[in-house]
Amino acid sequence: MSDGGVNEPVSARAEDAWLMVAVSTAGAADSLRVHVWRKLRGLGAVYMQQSVCLLPDRPPVAGAVRRLVEKVRTEGGTARLLHLTLTDPVERGELIGAFRASVTAEYAEVLERLPAFFAEIEAETAKGRTTFAEVEESEADLARFQAWVGKIAVRDYFAAPIGSEVRAELERARTAMKAFEAAALAADTDDSSTARGRVRLRAVTGEGHGS
Repeated sequence: MSDGGVNEPVSARAEDAWLMVAVSTAGAADSLRVHVWRKLRGLGAVYMQQSVCLLPDRPPVAGAVRRLVEKVRTEGGTARLLHLTLTDPVERGELIGAFRASVTAEYAEVLERLPAFFAEIEAETAKGRTTFAEVEESEADLARFQAWVGKIAVRDYFAAPIGSEVRAELERARTAMKAFEAAALAADTDDSSTARGRVRLRAVTGEGHGS
């Protein structure tokens, strides 16, 4: 993993190395169960059966899992972390396919929702509502998309092909956002200039003042 985000293709040797994680929170607080679920799902774990999952054995992932195991044990649960080597190409290929399928479904949801972002900007522009408030609202929407894609990218260990399409669409969204911002700035500047001109005109002509 190059930067903790989008993952580069890895060698066959790296694809052989896996982590098996077995966790039980029976008898522990519900908050621990939720934490374990969120953490493992956030890492993109693929479950083999209840409470047992697999993850690629890479330094950032292994570190996160070790910390999770320690937390579970400290808070009353049981956990085990095993390092495995998969040499069967068929098994390895199926497992990698499962990881790619999972992130592909997530990326696909982003692609389903991004058109609404573009449609909103186009609609507001067509209505002449290129205002600072609309810019802030669209910026917040874009930030949510960027954060969403960033989280998916962290667990895109095997470079799902759809990822490049999502990143291209996100870049197009950033470009659209800049254009919308520029239009709002131009409109705001024009309105301000017109308002100042009216004030100066009233000052010169005495309009609005009693005689």
